[in-house]
Amino acid sequence: MMKYLQRLGRSLMLPVAVLPAAAILMGIGYWIDPTGWGAGNPVAAFLIKAGGSIIDNMAILFAVGVALGMSKDKDGSAALSGLVAYLVITTVLSTNSVALLQGVDPEAVNAAFGKIGTQFTGILSGIIAAIMYNRFSHVKLPDALSFFSGKRLVPIMTSVAMLAVSLVMFFVWPVVFSGLVSFGKGISDLGAIGAGIYGFFNRLLIPIGLHHALNSVFWFDVAGINDIGNFWSSKGEQGVTGMYQAGFFPVMMFGLPAAALAMYHTAKSSKKKTVAALMMAAGVASFFTGVTEPLEFAFMFVAPVLYFVHAILTGISLAVAAAFHWTAGFGFSAGLVDFVLSLKIPIANQPYMLLVQGLVFAVIYYFLFRFIITKFNLMTPGREDDIDESSDEGVAAGNKFAVMAANIYEGLGGDANVTSVDNCVTRLRLEVKDMEAVDQKKIKSTGVPGINVVGKNSIQVIVGTNVQFVADEIAKIRKQK
Repeated sequence: MMKYLQRLGRSLMLPVAVLPAAAILMGIGYWIDPTGWGAGNPVAAFLIKAGGSIIDNMAILFAVGVALGMSKDKDGSAALSGLVAYLVITTVLSTNSVALLQGVDPEAVNAAFGKIGTQFTGILSGIIAAIMYNRFSHVKLPDALSFFSGKRLVPIMTSVAMLAVSLVMFFVWPVVFSGLVSFGKGISDLGAIGAGIYGFFNRLLIPIGLHHALNSVFWFDVAGINDIGNFWSSKGEQGVTGMYQAGFFPVMMFGLPAAALAMYHTAKSSKKKTVAALMMAAGVASFFTGVTEPLEFAFMFVAPVLYFVHAILTGISLAVAAAFHWTAGFGFSAGLVDFVLSLKIPIANQPYMLLVQGLVFAVIYYFLFRFIITKFNLMTPGREDDIDESSDEGVAAGNKFAVMAANIYEGLGGDANVTSVDNCVTRLRLEVKDMEAVDQKKIKSTGVPGINVVGKNSIQVIVGTNVQFVADEIAKIRKQK
């Protein structure tokens, strides 16, 4: 079950990665026309509406992205089926359709059906479509119906399945929707404390990839909060809209890079050069783009107490920003790029104070991390026991990703042991026959930030934002065998 949920989290990264495009378009549009929101400038209106087209249709992107990511061979017909699934359920359970089914006036229909086109529905549609693809994509029908065999059968079966799902959702959705709204309102009613609770659990769920589910409640329109969409559309209340985003900026732009510096300073002298390269790259990624996984996975499993402290500090940061009503927003993550783009959004409130808060959190992160690491002798990067550091000479002269991929693949046991290779934004996700055959020392000698064994046959290698290049090289190796 956990493996399946991790696959879902990975699949969600595909549509979530589209958000920077919306942020750039809308950010530039608001920068051009910060007061008229496009009304005073046709170029600004063009850009804002273009960005809005992405934000407003995230549910469809989720349906397509999840269907594609969860299908066994990432085929386009699975993505098409995800769209079909979404169209079926949102049409059948629309307010007007439900009014016809119930024989009542549309105004008397439960308000939940007016919100059926949420990210939750998109995710559900994608999952159903992927299941149908994995089950029916290779089914051969009798000759008279052979045209509809295989992948052409998938959208048809998806439509049938979604009719059954729609029937269940007809009764379940109003209850689920009410629960989500109550949960969201319960947290939002707690104000700054609620934002802090959200920030804490947001970080705690990252190791198992379930933070996306929590994010969907607060960032998107699952429970009516829609913090990201409302911020970039400049809707809501100034100083409140954006409260579930703002507190991440001090952590990702300042706190985590300061933590990286602390880990560098506490590393063994003989390993400082290697650790410096790792921490510099991870810290820069966190500061500029808000991509924190390369840094977080560097200490998440080797020093879980440190990660727990990080989660607490993140919660505190969100609570502080919310308490003082300092707000800024992001389209992808809380890095410098999104911070700059959000400055001209009319609803942003005293965003520069987040930089002041960030400097304070940098000091807290640095000294607290350094104290805990040395006090409890935590095995953060550069402090672990010596391992075999042998690696190929002359990497710079050749393809460093090819060399890294070859060493990682060899450490995994090669063709004799590796059964499946996939990747997300920063991690290689692999299935092996025998975990005992995996040489973790060999893999770590390539300089990867970390390794995470998530099951009897499942292992993740944390590579960083260049993971795609390593995954491509491994694919070449497997193809040549």
